[in-house]
Amino acid sequence: MATSYLTPGIYIEEVSTGPKPLEAAGTSTAGFVGRAPHPGARLHEPVAINNWSQFVKEFCQGKEVKSTPLSLAVYGFFENGGRRCFVVNIGDSPSLLGSGPKREGLDVLREVDEVAIVAAPGYTDPGSYNALLTHAEQMMDRVAVLDAPEDATVERLCEVGTVSAPVAGKEGEGGPPGPRRSKGERARDSKYGAYYFPWVSMYDPFDRKRLVNAPPSGHIAGIYARVDGTRGVHKPPANEVVNAAEGLATPLTREELGVLNQCGVNCIRFFPRDGIKVWGARTLSSDPEWRYLNVRRLFCMVEETIGQGTRWVVFEPNDLSLRRAVIRDVSAFLRRLWRDGALVGRTEQEAFFVKCDDETNPPEVVDAGQLICVIGIAPVKPAEFIIFRIGQHSGGVEQTEEAARG
Repeated sequence: MATSYLTPGIYIEEVSTGPKPLEAAGTSTAGFVGRAPHPGARLHEPVAINNWSQFVKEFCQGKEVKSTPLSLAVYGFFENGGRRCFVVNIGDSPSLLGSGPKREGLDVLREVDEVAIVAAPGYTDPGSYNALLTHAEQMMDRVAVLDAPEDATVERLCEVGTVSAPVAGKEGEGGPPGPRRSKGERARDSKYGAYYFPWVSMYDPFDRKRLVNAPPSGHIAGIYARVDGTRGVHKPPANEVVNAAEGLATPLTREELGVLNQCGVNCIRFFPRDGIKVWGARTLSSDPEWRYLNVRRLFCMVEETIGQGTRWVVFEPNDLSLRRAVIRDVSAFLRRLWRDGALVGRTEQEAFFVKCDDETNPPEVVDAGQLICVIGIAPVKPAEFIIFRIGQHSGGVEQTEEAARG
C-alpha cells in the first residue's frame, strides 16, 4: 500500500535496488547413521550433535558403555575438526533404510537440508554402499563417505562387490541361507561417493587404555570440515593429518598404494616424520570430469547456493530486468569464488560465465513459465603427481633422472 503524504516535509523510504548477495551454502555438516551404544536411544531421529559430550548424553546410557562403529566415528569427527553433525540411531535394525512404513534410517536425513556429508560407519556390504550412494545421488547436495571392509585385500578392493541370490545351506546345517557375495569389495561407480581404506587404530573413548580399530569415515568427515574451514571446499581433503589415530589396521606398501589409487580407493598412509595422513582425494567415478572429490563438493556447494540465493526470482516478471538481476547476483558470487582461488583462470572470463538472455529464453520458454540461465565454471583440480626432473651436471654433460612423488 502506498504511503500517504499529508504534512509538508522530507520523507525517507528504503528501496531495495542493489544486488542480493548469495551466501555460500554450508559444506561441513555430516550425517551419521548406525547403531548407538544405547541401541534404544532416539531411534530413527535426526539428532543434531555439536560436540562429543552431547553425543554421550543423548546416546550413551548406563555405567558400562561399549563403543560401536558409530560412536567411534562421531568421536573421530569432532577430534578432526568437525563442529556439527546429525546422528540417526537405527538400533538393532539390519538395514540402513529400515523396514517400517514410516521414514527410517538413512531416509530420515532427507529431511535435513543442512547435511552435506553422509556416512554409515562400519557398514561395508554392497547393499549399504548402494543405499548411501543412491541417497547422495538423489539428494544432489551431499557426498557419501564409504568405509572399505576392515579385512579387505588389495585384490578385492579393485573389484566391485555385488550381492546375488541367497545360497541354500548344506544338508544338516541350520539357519537361513545367506547372500552370495562376489570376491570384490569396492563400491560401485558414482561421482557422489568416496571410498577409504584402511581402518585406523585409536584409543577407545570409553576405555582410554584399549586400542580398537575404527572405520575411517568419521575421521575423514571431520577432515572435510576442517579443510573447508581453513582453506575452502575447493581444496582437496588430502595430505591432511588424521587426528586421534594411533596406527593403521592394515599398513600398505608403496606399490599397493599405487594400485589402489588407480582403482579409486583413497588410502590412509603412515609417514615416519609426519604421522598418519589421508593420501587420496578421488571419487568413485570413472568419468575424468568427476574424478576429484573437491570438484564434486565444489559443484554441490555452488548448485545449492545458487538454488537458495535465487529463490526470490520465482513468480517475478520474466523480463530483461529480471535476467540482468540474475546475471548480476550469480556473477558476483562466482567472482568471489574466483578471487578465493576456487576457480582457475587469469581473468573472470576464463574462470566462469553466466548467460541469461533471449537466446537461452526464447518465446516458447517464457510462455512455459521458465527462466533458463546457463552457467559455466572452471574448477581447480589437485596436483596429484609432482614430478621433478633432476639433472646431474658432470664435465659439461647433463644426465637427467625423473623422480615422481605421488
